[in-house]
Amino acid sequence: MEVEEYLGKSRLFRRLRSGPHGHLVERYAARLVEERRVRLGIWRSLNVVGRLLSWIASHPYRDTFRLLFLFAQARLRKPPSALSLGDLDAPFIIAFLNDLETKRGASAKTRNLRLTAIRSFFRFVSFEEPAHSALIQRVLAIPSKRHDKRLVAFLTRPEIEAVLAAPDRTTWLGRRDHTLLLVAAQTGLRLSELIDLDRDAVHLGTGAHVRCVGKGRKERCTPLTSLARSALQAWLKEPTRKGAKPLFPTVHGGRLSADSVQSLLAKHVRVAGAGCPSLASKRVSPHVLRHSAAMELLQAGVDCSVIALWLGHESVETTQSYLHAHLALKEAALAKLKPYERGKRARFRPNDRLLAFLEAL
Repeated sequence: MEVEEYLGKSRLFRRLRSGPHGHLVERYAARLVEERRVRLGIWRSLNVVGRLLSWIASHPYRDTFRLLFLFAQARLRKPPSALSLGDLDAPFIIAFLNDLETKRGASAKTRNLRLTAIRSFFRFVSFEEPAHSALIQRVLAIPSKRHDKRLVAFLTRPEIEAVLAAPDRTTWLGRRDHTLLLVAAQTGLRLSELIDLDRDAVHLGTGAHVRCVGKGRKERCTPLTSLARSALQAWLKEPTRKGAKPLFPTVHGGRLSADSVQSLLAKHVRVAGAGCPSLASKRVSPHVLRHSAAMELLQAGVDCSVIALWLGHESVETTQSYLHAHLALKEAALAKLKPYERGKRARFRPNDRLLAFLEAL
């Protein structure tokens, strides 16, 4: 069976595709499923596609289109199934984004994330419906909103060590959590890349590394330290749960969700906070561990271009944000400057009275 046939079994996509341009939504969702399948390196099967549909249902883009269709229903007095592409023009999209900020209290950053999802859909539509290219280009031209950019949050070495020591390694869950957090803090993998890792993605021979497929379907290999290598070697000797393929499975052998990783991290951060009080004032997420890995590399003197390759950044400019957060690097640069010399205090001597008279004329 093709992906579209599986999508046809979903009530969500059955409702959407009944509209004038519902086939676009269906094909767009099918493309997201295919991209996810390529990232996981899996073949077609009913169980697999069922899991992929569940992923689509929890995808951030789903929330964007759900809010968009609810807004259209209230503003245009049309059900989502009756919407046409002409209804989703640039003024309508701008009105939707403004509504998110005024009525839902969304921040500028959240507004931009919603706009990113809409742009993704319209870029897809530009190839499917070239007759609407003028409308599509006007939507794609909607600018993102500027907002304050905070410094990158990261953990110091003592804080990382406290978090890694928090899991109870006498239990299977504790050993799993410790290995997962160690790999995350050392490799800097994105959360999606981390939970997508399979057991066969780990190479522990000469040049130990983990292999993942990240954004843009780009495959990359990230080397492992001797500590991470030893931890993974011990973890792979653990009995698998129901023949699980994921590197870090659930107790039932399934793949961990993003929420479950965030939950276990929060639990261990609370435990670590008892011995490391500085953690109490920090909001630690899986992405903060990624930032921490980058800062460790930067403090070790690794060039930004290498860090960009390590993290899988599209551009080196993305990595520049870590330089702004690196206070020690700024202090080292300040220490190289020659301080200003204090001039000797001179006693005030008034000008000659004749000169003062001439200057006053």
